[in-house]
Amino acid sequence: MAQQDEWFTTWFDSPYYHILYNNRNASEARQFMDNLLTYLHPKPHDKILDLACGKGRHSVYLNQKGYNVTGIDLSEQSIAYAKQFENDRLHFAVHDMREVYEPETFDFILNLFTSFGYFDNETENVVALVAVTQSLKYGGKLVIDFMNTDLTIAGLVAEEEKEVQGITFKIHRGVEKGFIVKTIRFADQGRDYCFVERVRALREEDFLEYFAMAKLRLADVFGDYNLNAYDADKSERMIFVLKK
Repeated sequence: MAQQDEWFTTWFDSPYYHILYNNRNASEARQFMDNLLTYLHPKPHDKILDLACGKGRHSVYLNQKGYNVTGIDLSEQSIAYAKQFENDRLHFAVHDMREVYEPETFDFILNLFTSFGYFDNETENVVALVAVTQSLKYGGKLVIDFMNTDLTIAGLVAEEEKEVQGITFKIHRGVEKGFIVKTIRFADQGRDYCFVERVRALREEDFLEYFAMAKLRLADVFGDYNLNAYDADKSERMIFVLKK
């Protein structure tokens, strides 16, 4: 189970997380979803799991397209928000991806926008992947969308200030002990805050090792949200399509 000191249990539940990231590109996300749906070609009765769904906007969009979607996330606040959109083909639940959720239930599992590699202990990434694999039906597909780590590190902006809704966020980025670390400091209503995001700097070879441990077969690797082929030197993303 999640420990209290894991950064994502507090930051993702904070209202400030959603203030800072409120301008994330919704049209780009929808275009990515559309491209994925065209590629994966799910049938109307197929079940889709949105793993680490946040406030559920991608789950909602997939459901509006006619699909049966379940969104799970560790953040109780995010899931509480997402539940207002539930219907008979859209459900949300608080869940830790390191534990198995509904074994052999889903035809497709989507883990999007770098929602992996948060755990301090590297073995927990494998534990999570094995647990996720158990939720897939035999022959089902898992999509993991992660940053191209080397390119991301090369382009890191070390210091940045952003003003959102009257709050000035001071952001520091760096690489520490195998993690890309973002430290976010700000003040609001007389109080000082500091949150840290830590994502393991996973590379293609790390993922391939994980996939072998989870007995997943790699079907495709794409390098961007238009699903162009992955190029380690140029691609912004690593989008893995895996088959159970």
